[in-house]
Amino acid sequence: MNTIRTATTLTTLGLVAVMMAGCASAAADPGSGESAAPVDELRLGYFANVTHAPALVGLEEGLFEDALGDVDVTTQVFNAGPAAIEALSAGAIDATYIGPNPSINTFIQSGGESARIVAGAATGGAALVVREGIDSPDDLGGTTLASPQLGNTQDVALRKWLADEGFETDTSGGGDVQVTPTENAQTLTLFQQGELDGAWLPEPWVSRLILDAGAHVLQDEADLWEDGEFPTTVLLVRKEFLDQHPDVIADLLKGHEAAVQWIADNAEEAPGVINGAIEAETGKPLDDAVIQRALEHVVFSVDPHADTFQTLVENGIEAGTQKEGSIEGLFDLRLLNKQLEAAGAEPVSASGLGED
Repeated sequence: MNTIRTATTLTTLGLVAVMMAGCASAAADPGSGESAAPVDELRLGYFANVTHAPALVGLEEGLFEDALGDVDVTTQVFNAGPAAIEALSAGAIDATYIGPNPSINTFIQSGGESARIVAGAATGGAALVVREGIDSPDDLGGTTLASPQLGNTQDVALRKWLADEGFETDTSGGGDVQVTPTENAQTLTLFQQGELDGAWLPEPWVSRLILDAGAHVLQDEADLWEDGEFPTTVLLVRKEFLDQHPDVIADLLKGHEAAVQWIADNAEEAPGVINGAIEAETGKPLDDAVIQRALEHVVFSVDPHADTFQTLVENGIEAGTQKEGSIEGLFDLRLLNKQLEAAGAEPVSASGLGED
């Protein structure tokens, strides 16, 4: 029996009615409700990860297409957040599913001008997995561990956790434990070859290393957060695009909400759809056991858990991957909450870090 964990504030019947009621809805504002000249394309980034399942489902099931109407969705797939941020900052994409730490980074580095988080997507689904013979943090001295990319959400989590355990690391690969940012598929290969001792990864790569390569979990990130809730994926939008085309972002959010709800409503079918999307991007499907285990460790929700973000800022500073700065204004949840309230669902909070 398939198990998919969802923590959604959406009410099924009310939400579906609202989401599909008109495609180019003038959502005016994130302020006024007015939009610039119409666009015919939305360029969307995402990763071929289980933690990005709302993006995968939204594309596979045509939910973005239904919500956006005459606006075409074109996509670009990334391995980790910093690369997606580079594309967003360059104007190559308009929105992306991404981890919280790169979202924080771009906001601080741009003085709040680059982007806004408009919704959450997933929580959980990240862990440190290691080889046989490593049974406690004390065994990590002199080892080499991987993360997806320098400064991405799992990279920050790994460096912060190692510091808490008394290990020194640096961003050039030195220290008591060598942290080597590595593309996820390459991490699996290197681990199988014995060239890596472990990695802090998102799903499905945690499950792949466990089931395909004999790794075991040394630290589940969920155990480090209150109630096990920590944001893994959010929906980030280029501020200029949001300001100029709030109606398009409102429709993107309709498709996003529909995807989260679809996952909640289709627990038996969802693993196959998500796996099919991963196969389309990577050329190979996951084993059934891998996709099942991965989904059991991720919760899908439109709540971005903004209350955790100040802690994430502090973690990034301690990890040495981000500058100090304010994240006040990082969230703009007005379009999302307008739709949730229309569906009879509870709004989500920006926790004083933006508009809600």
